[in-house]
Amino acid sequence: MGEKYQEIPKNLQDFIAAQKLFFVATASAKSYINLSPKGSDSLRVLSKNRVIWLNLTGSGNETAAHAEDGRMTIMFCAFAGSPMILRLYGKATAVHKNDKQWAQLYSLFPANIGARQIFDLQVDLVQTSCGMAVPFFDYQSERHQLDDWASKKGGDGIAKYWQDKNAISLNGKPSKIKDKNL
Repeated sequence: MGEKYQEIPKNLQDFIAAQKLFFVATASAKSYINLSPKGSDSLRVLSKNRVIWLNLTGSGNETAAHAEDGRMTIMFCAFAGSPMILRLYGKATAVHKNDKQWAQLYSLFPANIGARQIFDLQVDLVQTSCGMAVPFFDYQSERHQLDDWASKKGGDGIAKYWQDKNAISLNGKPSKIKDKNL
């Protein structure tokens, strides 16, 4: 049923590329465990051991606040075709707009006014499991509400939102968004 790998094999890279939805889990030593769904063409496999994903502005910024030790898990579920769950485990770093790597990594994604950080995950374990209890779902389309909301806010409005809503985690940990992006 399940397999473990030290790198992402080609067939699993292809599986990842076909997914419309993935989940990101993080936790620092003394925080809530954060689990967030992600979509919007925001993930790229750069190599057998490196994945990046574009984090868009949202109601919280827990993932960035948990970056102190970098532990991250990304999970994919097959909602169509053969059943499978795929998890990528590793250490992630947050890349912000003022970091020198930003321009190169950001160029790999469609432009988005709500772009907040890019997480760069160095994958050290890949694990598949059966996924036989995951139901079938049909993909209909992307939701556009987040992009519409960010466009209406504009650059200055997004920056203010980061200060007001994204600077501190649920546990009072700084997300460093003010230090790195403003």
